[in-house]
Amino acid sequence: MDGLAQLQNQARLMLQLQDSINSKINKDWRAAKNPWYRAIWTECAELMDHVGWKWWKAQDIDYPQMKLELVDIWHFGLSEALISDKFGPDPAEVLAAALCEIDKPSTEQKSPSNILSAIETFATATLQSRSFDVESYVMLSKLSGLTAEELFKSYVGKNVLNSFRQDNGYKSGSYIKLWQGREDNVWLSEIVDELSIESSTFAEDLYKRLETTYKART
Repeated sequence: MDGLAQLQNQARLMLQLQDSINSKINKDWRAAKNPWYRAIWTECAELMDHVGWKWWKAQDIDYPQMKLELVDIWHFGLSEALISDKFGPDPAEVLAAALCEIDKPSTEQKSPSNILSAIETFATATLQSRSFDVESYVMLSKLSGLTAEELFKSYVGKNVLNSFRQDNGYKSGSYIKLWQGREDNVWLSEIVDELSIESSTFAEDLYKRLETTYKART
């Protein structure tokens, strides 16, 4: 399988997973007309904090947290892609092209000022179009050092964990988040690293491993 075909398969899987988690939260989510763009641009403020824009105090760029915020934004972008005509008849093709572009070298220097400007460009494009602006998201991902593989692994991991939580009493409050003294997302990171993202059953395998670990550790 060539690289683009693999990215298309990954994009289709992420779209399927997003549709599934949205449906668990609200079975009629497609008709709800949620303002996904609003969720996206408000995440940009958290992105700014991780870069450090406050000139009156010493701050360092927190790249890992930046990447996590970008993965959160990707959730909302996928949700819009599932219902918006902007992404054409096959949104997986559009998203796969974006993933491919993310891995190309950036022509911009990864300086705090450039990253802050890129966040503002993304937020502005989001507000103006009231939609997920793929092009400026790609540029921001490049400047953060987020790769297509990291985005895929982090997205699938978080989505599967969210789904697992919902299935095990998260909404009712019966879900146990600490497994032998460690949070579930720590266990998640370890399990993800043990699995192959090239497997066609990556998401299913991850869910099963979470389930087995949860039963054994709680």
